Amino acid sequence: MSGESGVDVPVVWPDADMAWLRVRKMQTKLHRWAVADHSFRFDDVFNFVCDPATLVMAFERVAGNTGARTAGVDGVRAADVEVSGVHAHLNHIRSSLRAGAFRPLPVRERMIPKTGGKLRRLGIPTVTDRVVQAALKLVLEPIFEADFRPCSYGFRPNLVSITRYRYRGNSIPTPWPDALTGPTQTA
Repeated sequence: MSGESGVDVPVVWPDADMAWLRVRKMQTKLHRWAVADHSFRFDDVFNFVCDPATLVMAFERVAGNTGARTAGVDGVRAADVEVSGVHAHLNHIRSSLRAGAFRPLPVRERMIPKTGGKLRRLGIPTVTDRVVQAALKLVLEPIFEADFRPCSYGFRPNLVSITRYRYRGNSIPTPWPDALTGPTQTA
């Protein structure tokens, strides 16, 4: 694979533990920058998404999800990727992202029952698309998390409904170790 320097450099794929550490450091750094300067321009987000540690962590999340047993329109499940080779699959994803050739496939749709006898659509993306989505989430989440107020609970990691965690000054849990919390420190 050709890098930006024009030299073929082999990709070193970290194990899951090392990937978690590297991604966590990257997330903490991104969050710190976002908190320090709300007008900060994040120019290197694409490289963070394509980083091998981010892709390994993204696949770990996809494979650990209960939806991993379900295939998208391509018929591939996470277990199939593990059998055929995770690093080869991630290398393909990374190459197509870096080349600008990645295009998500259509979503497989299933109708699932709701209470009351009605049905609702459930979209099932391919494993590849789920890995890319998870990688984007790993990178973008700490940036946007910095803009939330400590009393905001919707769709935030490790924060559930207000009935479970009550906002009490600095006692609110936060997923980022250096997050600003408390009523006097909100934006």
